[in-house]
Amino acid sequence: MPVISTNNAANSALNYLNNNSSAEAGKLAQLASGSRIVNASDDAAGLAIGTQLQASVSTYNQDQTNVQQGSAILQTADGALAQISNILQRMMSLATEAASGQVTNNQRTQDINTEYSQLQSEITSIASSTRYAGQTVLTGSFLQGVKFLVGTTSADTISVTVTSVSLASLAVTGSVSTATTAMSAISALNSAINTVSQSRAKIGAYESRFNFSLQDIQTNVQNISSAQSVIMDADVASVKSSLSSIDVKTQASVAALTQASQLPQELLKLIQA
Repeated sequence: MPVISTNNAANSALNYLNNNSSAEAGKLAQLASGSRIVNASDDAAGLAIGTQLQASVSTYNQDQTNVQQGSAILQTADGALAQISNILQRMMSLATEAASGQVTNNQRTQDINTEYSQLQSEITSIASSTRYAGQTVLTGSFLQGVKFLVGTTSADTISVTVTSVSLASLAVTGSVSTATTAMSAISALNSAINTVSQSRAKIGAYESRFNFSLQDIQTNVQNISSAQSVIMDADVASVKSSLSSIDVKTQASVAALTQASQLPQELLKLIQA
């Protein structure tokens, strides 16, 4: 029924125009942001899942840093132990020389034992000066049961313990000033070299575990990021196709609204006639 007091056609066209304009704005926002979910109302469940996945990726990224720092700390400790091992081997050579009968007591005291004592001091120096971020790694409690987080829960940890090193713990505090003490030193040095070798082997095992853990973390980041992308990222080709369709509808709505707005004027012509 044609009326002039209420333009139902214009109201209907305006309603479609508003809906199409809103849809078009949503598609443009997806293209601009690159995200399929711009507002929570776009996909509430998808947003919740996607946010959880994003949090997991962020955690795993930090885990990579944790593992790399752990490896760096262990490499620092291993480097120091390698030097201590070299020193112990030199001390073994000196003790073996001092224990031999062709060496005089004067040579043992003035020459061999002097170097031997200096090497003992160097072991102490290395043990006390090897640091990471201000913390000594071969003495103290820094690497005694320290836990490195490598997952998304508090249970996903690698616990590391590196045995403290000192002259006393290695039992190489004696001298080689006599053949008798030199013989005793040889036995103590053998034991000390074995102790350091075991510590280095243990560190190597930790490093191997860190390396495999890092590979697993990197795989998790790749897979979770892919899953998150499926949920959160916009399919640009699909969005652009939808936008083109909505744009046509918007233009049609504008044309219809323009035509409907002129309808009362056309009806007035009937009265004027």
